[in-house]
Amino acid sequence: MRQFPRITIDPEVMGGKPSIRGMRVTVGMIVEALSAGRTIEQLLADFPYLEEPDIREALAFAASLAQWHEVRIAS
Repeated sequence: MRQFPRITIDPEVMGGKPSIRGMRVTVGMIVEALSAGRTIEQLLADFPYLEEPDIREALAFAASLAQWHEVRIAS
């Protein structure tokens, strides 16, 4: 089972949606932006506190959910 240490779920942050390292940037926001044609470089410029591994892990997390795989997140 793959682990996702950069993904957090906290009811106090973004209503408990899977987020990046406890920040107010959700996995859904990242996946949606990329699907709309934004590049990783553009996202990093838009959100300077993100790191490329954050974006890649968000994609991997979303892919695991789409595959119905069990996922582990940071607590």
